[in-house]
Amino acid sequence: MEKEKKARLASLLKILPPVEFCCVYGSALHPNNYDKSTMVDYILGVSDPMQWHSQNLIMNGHHYASLMAYLGRAKLITQVADEIGVGVHFNPFVSVNDEMFKYGVVRMHDLVEDVLNWKTFYLSGRLQKPMPIVMYGYYLPTYWSKYLGHWGIMVQILVDNLDIGNLNSVNLKGAISAALLLLPAKFTEEQLYAKVCSLSYMGDLRMLFAEDRNKVKKIVQGQFDAFQTMYKPLLEEYAAKGLLQFSSSDGHQAVMSQDCGLSVARSLVSSLPSKVRSQMGMKLGEKTKLSESGRAIREVVVGSRDEAAECMRRVLRRKVMVSSARQAVSGLLAVGGVNAVNYLANKMEKAWKSWT
Repeated sequence: MEKEKKARLASLLKILPPVEFCCVYGSALHPNNYDKSTMVDYILGVSDPMQWHSQNLIMNGHHYASLMAYLGRAKLITQVADEIGVGVHFNPFVSVNDEMFKYGVVRMHDLVEDVLNWKTFYLSGRLQKPMPIVMYGYYLPTYWSKYLGHWGIMVQILVDNLDIGNLNSVNLKGAISAALLLLPAKFTEEQLYAKVCSLSYMGDLRMLFAEDRNKVKKIVQGQFDAFQTMYKPLLEEYAAKGLLQFSSSDGHQAVMSQDCGLSVARSLVSSLPSKVRSQMGMKLGEKTKLSESGRAIREVVVGSRDEAAECMRRVLRRKVMVSSARQAVSGLLAVGGVNAVNYLANKMEKAWKSWT
């Protein structure tokens, strides 16, 4: 990543209280995006959101809506995020050095829970897509460090107490398993990444009127090399287990195939995150079996691959729909009327351009 973009991404962190985790995502990072008015989106992980917001209100009170900053303060900000939203408070339209930013603040415990178990499938979906991690004197998960060379980012690893990297590998494997269940017997590498990318948009209310209809295609094609760097090692693990085969190479990308039998379908379902398996088990039934260690474990009954895939699709769609609706209401309350209208107008303008 060129020096100008590195400085741009780091500028926001310099004016905020310290964070434990930071990732950057969104269309502003697209290689072909030269529009400086596009907001750069951040997710910031902190141990105690109320304490962090209290400090940030002193440092950057103008980042918050007036109702939140002067009446509710940190307690109301945190309550709205936790009880109405999915645990994330966003401050949009933050201007630093003539650049526009939006940052979301989340409790580290909630981030870990979503990454491991897809509790809300809100943040975990974002972490399934390539994104640079920008840390200058902050916490950096080691998992991402081996990928940052792809973007040319110089990093310094200071702390990794929670080992977010290893946790997110569980998230990525869950995304691969879910995508494989939804794919046919033969598919291209790009189709696989597109299916992974689309998981977190299934049921998203914004896709109906406020998102680019070609969003998934643009993300995958614009960051194809980054998707390869991120997922290729895991795909090789799946191939070694017999869950997929690299059948040929079509130029820059691989053509893959998979066994669509019940045995492989059961393996894929068993590697989905626990919250998804639990909800699938309520619909398809569960059975108890002994593990190799002699421990009793519950397993989803898979009588048909198509039935299991459709059940998982419904579970994810509902999970995304509920999370996107809750976060939309939380966002309206958190950012105030004017900012909410401006943000929605920007989104709808992008969506309209993609439909015309």
